[in-house]
Amino acid sequence: MDFVIEWRIMRQSEYGSRRHNKRKVDKHLFRALVQFWNPAYSCFTFRRVDLVPTVEEYMALLRCLKIQVDKAYSKATNVTAFVKNLVNITRMSEQWVASRIKQKGDSKCIPWKNLRDLILAHPDMKERVDIFALGIYGLVVFPKALGHVDEAISDLFDRLDKRVTPILAILEETFRSLNACRKAAEGRFIGCAQLLLTWFHSHFWKVEKMILNEILYHCGDFDWVPLLRVWGAVGYAPLLVLRQYRLKQFVPATQGLAQCEFSYKDDNYRKKFCEMSNAWKQTRRMKGFTMGLMMTPEYDRWWGKRINDNILMPS
Repeated sequence: MDFVIEWRIMRQSEYGSRRHNKRKVDKHLFRALVQFWNPAYSCFTFRRVDLVPTVEEYMALLRCLKIQVDKAYSKATNVTAFVKNLVNITRMSEQWVASRIKQKGDSKCIPWKNLRDLILAHPDMKERVDIFALGIYGLVVFPKALGHVDEAISDLFDRLDKRVTPILAILEETFRSLNACRKAAEGRFIGCAQLLLTWFHSHFWKVEKMILNEILYHCGDFDWVPLLRVWGAVGYAPLLVLRQYRLKQFVPATQGLAQCEFSYKDDNYRKKFCEMSNAWKQTRRMKGFTMGLMMTPEYDRWWGKRINDNILMPS
């Protein structure tokens, strides 16, 4: 699949930093990074500067610019059985698939070693690539169970051929996991750590900057962008980080942002799910920006009064 090819290009390119390819993600670095995450506004805050990965930036990093971002992924009400999805992807029998599915925590998974062996032995090259791509999604992009591919990933993977973009789900899982790690002051980051670090590299090191012609900032009745994922939903406010694009920063509308996160296992989640899903039918983007490194006086006063619970206080 194209995603696999582009992923390898990103990892091997100068933009992705060759040093990151030669070593694992530094756990201590990530732990320090999480301290700057502000769950109240779903952004990183470094002193008086906010930064957050955006849909457009992740699309640029993964070279997915041709994908229609408005075709957002949302988990179907009646999800196709895990066994059936794996049969369609692997072209193996139901008996072969069912005998290899394991229960990990609260969900079903298939071990990567079974997929790996199938890749090595499968006679069809296209099927090998598809299975390998499924492994990347389950182990690197959405690494929920160590060494296993979660059943929810097969539903997202099955819809990629219908031009549904994975970017929104990738970004949402990043935010949700950062929220969980920050609130608990510990925990394993369940998201694509390599991609997040590559995004940081693009902002803090002297590399080629991403030029964005427009920014998605509004969906439906929400003054921010709701993100539906494979296990739930969260949101983020692009208008909070206009200075990230060297634009004039004003006070953003963030009402309801801190309370928007939910899981598909929560009670009465369906109403929120429908609201967020329908919101993607009416999106708004900003174009024709005026360049500048300014912020309004109102924003300066607002920032000083807002909740910044990521800032470590002296003991």
